[in-house]
Amino acid sequence: MTPDSPQLLSIIYQDEDLVAINKPSGLLVHRSPIDKHETRFAVQELRNQIGQHVYPLHRLDKPTSGVLVFAFSNEAASFYSQQFREHDIRKTYLALVRGYGPQKVIVDHALTDEADDYAGVKGGGEAKEALTHVKCLAQYEIPLLVDRYATTRLSLMQCEPITGRKHQIRRHLKHLGHPIVGDSRHGKGVLNRACEGYFGAGRLWLACTQMVLIARDGSEVVINAPLAADFQQLLTQLSDSKQR
Repeated sequence: MTPDSPQLLSIIYQDEDLVAINKPSGLLVHRSPIDKHETRFAVQELRNQIGQHVYPLHRLDKPTSGVLVFAFSNEAASFYSQQFREHDIRKTYLALVRGYGPQKVIVDHALTDEADDYAGVKGGGEAKEALTHVKCLAQYEIPLLVDRYATTRLSLMQCEPITGRKHQIRRHLKHLGHPIVGDSRHGKGVLNRACEGYFGAGRLWLACTQMVLIARDGSEVVINAPLAADFQQLLTQLSDSKQR
């Protein structure tokens, strides 16, 4: 690979039907009218890397990192896409949020459609059922002045969305009063900017770390993605600071 060549995607799972990558934050899954200037897309880069056509089974927001799954054929895509449509896929995410989050809660909060130019969705309309299981894994307090507070409280939350609404985790955590750090749409700009300066890195601190599908023979396909280096470094920095 030459110095000008794109960095290879990290393939974390592959069988005769599926291939999964650990998508880096900032990489689009496919072309979008919202990001017309972007030239890198996970679908095309994976096709080029493995020399085979792939079909994306789901979407992962551009700033979100983690498990992204593709099918190798139309037949496999049809089989597994049904599991996504019927919410039979188990997904686990990690998110760094503002404040001390609840130890364990089920967020049952219906959501209206958010506008999606790529999918042709205008947004609004009747609210649809949305359910997310949320658990606090760690709580931190750092010496960062935001607004009138001399310190900033943060929590690492584990989120398992049962339904699959657009930006569901981001919107549900905001609904709880604990928006994700780095969320430019649903979060707090002053906090995002302060944390970016404090940590020396800024992005949406949300990652899909595990996905469980059901194979054609009925067995479970468990796909795990290690946290991206910047996310892991952030947690190490937090652990070295004052942990509650």
